[in-house]
Amino acid sequence: MILLSNEHESIEQARDIMISAIAQSMVIYGVTPSVGRIYGVLYFSSEPLTLDEIKDQVAMSKASVSNGMRELLETDMVTKVWKKGDRKDHYVAEKDYLRNFITYFINKIRQERNLIMKATEQVEPALEKILLETSDEQVKEKAAKDLALIKNSYDYFDWTMRLANRFESGEIFDYLPKKQNRGDSDRT
Repeated sequence: MILLSNEHESIEQARDIMISAIAQSMVIYGVTPSVGRIYGVLYFSSEPLTLDEIKDQVAMSKASVSNGMRELLETDMVTKVWKKGDRKDHYVAEKDYLRNFITYFINKIRQERNLIMKATEQVEPALEKILLETSDEQVKEKAAKDLALIKNSYDYFDWTMRLANRFESGEIFDYLPKKQNRGDSDRT
């Protein structure tokens, strides 16, 4: 069936609206709108696209598209695929929003934990040394308070890592099941 020009344009307009919404929503997660547009174009593409094809659709430089693609590849939102007979790289979007969210969420939780844990590995011994060696009560009190704050954060990191592990294993869905299709309703 051949779409009439007007119908084809209506589909393209609808896609443009959705691609814009995807780009705007990705800003919430710290992703630039341009990277969101790249993802949106791939999301609605029925076949793998090259950087040049993406560049033409998003009206960005090839370097910008390449940088955006690198970011999307790192988050597993896009996959590089081989296309027989073509030497250029082709890309497809992961179309499962829930999978994208889980992957992104887990990565961010682990990044946060790693940053803080590296800092505590440096700070804790220094604060403990001050506690043992100082005779200044004000310094000792300050060091003890800071050390207590750091140690209290371990509960948070333990909880977030357990949460990330439950997401990764799929165990989270034992407590909060995924809907099978849009027709399902959530009665909770």
